[in-house]
Amino acid sequence: MKPYNKKIVLENGKEFYGYGFGADKEAVNELVFNTSMVGYQEIVSDPSYTDQMVCMTYPLIGNYGVTDEDYETKIPTIGGIIVREYNDLPSNFRYTKTLSEVLDEYNIPGISGVDTRMITRIIRSEGSQKIIICDADVPYEEALKRVRKYNIPTDMVSRVSCKKRWYSRTPNHKYDIVAVDCGIKLNIIRKLNEKGCNVTVVPYDITADEIRKMQPDGLFLSNGPGNPEDVQTVITLVKELKGELPIFGICLGHQMISLALGARTFKMKFGHRGGNHPVMNLETGKIEITSQNHSYAVDISSLDGTELELTHKNLLDDTAEGVKSKDNKIFSVQYHPESAPGPQDSAYLFDSFIDLMEKEAE
Repeated sequence: MKPYNKKIVLENGKEFYGYGFGADKEAVNELVFNTSMVGYQEIVSDPSYTDQMVCMTYPLIGNYGVTDEDYETKIPTIGGIIVREYNDLPSNFRYTKTLSEVLDEYNIPGISGVDTRMITRIIRSEGSQKIIICDADVPYEEALKRVRKYNIPTDMVSRVSCKKRWYSRTPNHKYDIVAVDCGIKLNIIRKLNEKGCNVTVVPYDITADEIRKMQPDGLFLSNGPGNPEDVQTVITLVKELKGELPIFGICLGHQMISLALGARTFKMKFGHRGGNHPVMNLETGKIEITSQNHSYAVDISSLDGTELELTHKNLLDDTAEGVKSKDNKIFSVQYHPESAPGPQDSAYLFDSFIDLMEKEAE
């Protein structure tokens, strides 16, 4: 058995030894876990994981490699990845690189051979916490000191948002959408294109007047990393544009919409991250199996007295999963309807956005 060359130390003092893959670097991040059985490429390339180290609960990762078509962003910004068993010999006719090669290319560390079940139980019991990945020979006390003095950043959206506007067009389009990029996943843009929308992706700090000059049919607010209260520019944007045009938000976009219309958000103990979360649509009574990735949620009790009404609820912990304001032509969901971990139960939400724009055009 070859000797361990890497280790991780948690904020609570727990230490795990393993084998490094990807970039050979030290990193300190927030530790979270994801229960998805597949989709590690989408997780690694999701900007919402910026400055987070993800522990994968599924024991085998890397077995189908990485493909050029399946990225969610052009430059992955995840903090790191923790797996039980890493497979560096993919068996997939579509793969173009191994996961380790991609991580190395984007300077992202990984560690394998650790007890991911124990790590997941620690997070579940004690909540998300800080973690360091470093060389195995770094003294324990020094590693613990580094992790405990780390402060979780508050500027993540500004770092992952595009720096200037860009375009994703489709033939014979019907509608023009402005998408505010707080860390947008590319599959959201693909879905909007599929629905006949030309999409103009703009930086998170765009002003309401700049959007008005573009005369879009609808406004989309994207997912992204961190605390929604840190993104005051987008919250202000929603306050200024509400009622003027249809607005649709996903994940962080949902939280910012809720804050803009008077609700409150809070940080969850360990968040929701996985591909099989049951959500009830309160308007139809149907249950959707959803893909999720968030640390913050909207406080349902804070919706009282606002213009928002609850439309979706998580069946595991009764947290808010969707809201709408009919008078303001606004709706949003906490989960990811563009993802495809199984049946595409949530694709109707993009149709709902189209319906809003159709009514506005009449």
